[in-house]
Amino acid sequence: MPPADEVTHPGLPDTVRRVLAVLAGAGHEVALVGGSVRDLGGGDAGSIDNWDVATSARPEQVAPLFAEAVWQNRFGTVTIVGPSPVEVTSYRTEGGYSDRRRPNEVRFGASLEEDLGRRDFTINAVAWVPTDLDAGRGRVVDPFGGWADMEARLLRTVGEPRERFGEDALRLVRAARFAGRFGLAIEPATEAALRELAPTVAAVSPERIRDELVRILAAEVPSRAIRVLEHVGLLTPILPEVAALRGVPQAKLAPGDALDHTLAAVDAVPRDEHASVRIGALLHDIGKAATLADGHFIGHERVGAELAAEVLGRLRVPGWEAARIIHAVRHHMYAYDETWTDAAVRRFIRRLEPIGTTVLFALRRADNAASGVGTSGKANQADLERRLHLELERQPDLLLRSRLAIDGHDLQRELGIDPGPRIGHVLDRLMERVVDDPSLNERSVLLRLAVEVAAER
Repeated sequence: MPPADEVTHPGLPDTVRRVLAVLAGAGHEVALVGGSVRDLGGGDAGSIDNWDVATSARPEQVAPLFAEAVWQNRFGTVTIVGPSPVEVTSYRTEGGYSDRRRPNEVRFGASLEEDLGRRDFTINAVAWVPTDLDAGRGRVVDPFGGWADMEARLLRTVGEPRERFGEDALRLVRAARFAGRFGLAIEPATEAALRELAPTVAAVSPERIRDELVRILAAEVPSRAIRVLEHVGLLTPILPEVAALRGVPQAKLAPGDALDHTLAAVDAVPRDEHASVRIGALLHDIGKAATLADGHFIGHERVGAELAAEVLGRLRVPGWEAARIIHAVRHHMYAYDETWTDAAVRRFIRRLEPIGTTVLFALRRADNAASGVGTSGKANQADLERRLHLELERQPDLLLRSRLAIDGHDLQRELGIDPGPRIGHVLDRLMERVVDDPSLNERSVLLRLAVEVAAER
């Protein structure tokens, strides 16, 4: 969209419109800034999940105007919570970034143009100042040519690239995200700085790297940003296990190498799947580089699960989410065929509980798509999912040890078995028998069987 004196955005959420109106009504300058302006102008309003407002008001003037305001930090950000949360930041300039993340000094009282001048990329340094909120009209403030860069499909820093990236090394990863998401070429000086400063990304906290990777993986085509990371030398310091897949041969059905296959699997995951699935797709084959021997991968899923655990721990991924991803990586090479008995399906279910199959099956479907698996392979996976669903409908209580008709206390009390690992062994064996034949799940029958199992040595 070319710059114009006035641009109309009639579809602003009510929360955003109210924040702008209240601040303007209190006599303060106010503007939409950052990604929301970029996405509104680019026709990508549906992707906006956060709204940023800049204002001449200081934070102590902003917070009292809104009952739902939360004053977050010393950098002048007040969040107005609601269905469409709005972050309100006072116009400011910044000085010094000794920790490569936060400014050493924040000075309020700047102009809007000065405030835009501290931002990372020109496409994010555009503001929309409302002139008639009822009609959704406002004027564009674009001192660094961000609109022109979006039209030219160009990513460029505000000011000197090394200075911008030196202030916060996470901007290196953000550059790849924006270039991939919007299909932008990177301006030569900006790309040169990316390559030169790529090693400094090691100073960024794992949590911030994780969050940026999740944003990359949420894109419509995540592989574009990951290829940019590789192209400028950022993939190795961030995810060396993934970068190591370059040059590792892939199965004959899929084009390219193991990294190309991995990126195709990531792209094949539907956007409405949980982020865990795309993370799993990114990591599902990282064991291949370590297990290639004589043209074959020996146990790559087991080694991959161990490596995935290291990666997810390094990135501080929450334990419950990491467990689902590791589980999917470990088991994604299962081989189902229609000759499986119902008991075999039940054993498969039990082997995958309690973590379950949601992430695993979504990963397998993406892996199949990336591997060029045809109609018969898709039908095979669909048949397994159908049969699994039927078994869960028939007897969900039989899939967990806690649903046996007896428990460890019964074994101690009725059979005199001492507490310890032996109790667990007997219960496991009984569960196997019940999975094969659900009719055995009767107290008297299980106690009789327990005597036989306990006698086995």
